[in-house]
Amino acid sequence: MAKYDKSDLSRRMQGAVDSLRSDLGGLRTGRANTALLDPIMVTVYGSNMPLNQVATVSAPEPRLLSVQVWDKTNVGPVEKAIRSAGLGLNPINDGNNLRLPIPDLTEERRKELAKLASKYAENARIAIRNVRRDGMENLKVDENKKEISEDERKRHETEVQKLTDEMIKAVDEVTAHKEKEIMGK
Repeated sequence: MAKYDKSDLSRRMQGAVDSLRSDLGGLRTGRANTALLDPIMVTVYGSNMPLNQVATVSAPEPRLLSVQVWDKTNVGPVEKAIRSAGLGLNPINDGNNLRLPIPDLTEERRKELAKLASKYAENARIAIRNVRRDGMENLKVDENKKEISEDERKRHETEVQKLTDEMIKAVDEVTAHKEKEIMGK
């Protein structure tokens, strides 16, 4: 049984692109978006949990997010997690809920967010290249086990490289679109 599985490689590479889309969705562009808080982890009950597992996030107004914490004892940790997330948000605590006014993006903040988008993109590219490397190694193992010929290995390596190029192009396109959105162009 050959280890090389093009559909598995494709699925894993697509996962990196989807993860990038999710990460970029959290970068704000001046409008309130509940996805902005998705990456935030809160330390409650002795463990790290995603914010959406301890609170409900909503966008009641275009420039305001509301975080309704389910357990009053977690309001402090949630507020601390939001402040330390590096999103430039200052929660207003009214006991049960946190209100997050979305400030206008300064030119400096836009550049920071564009840099962060680039960092997310680079992480996605690295993940895709790691999947490519796994695929190439599996092909060599298959060839050494005499499960495929050298010609088959080369043909499959070309397929893997083509898939890698397509996925990296998708990463670049998604990132370029988000950077334009961030910079307001």
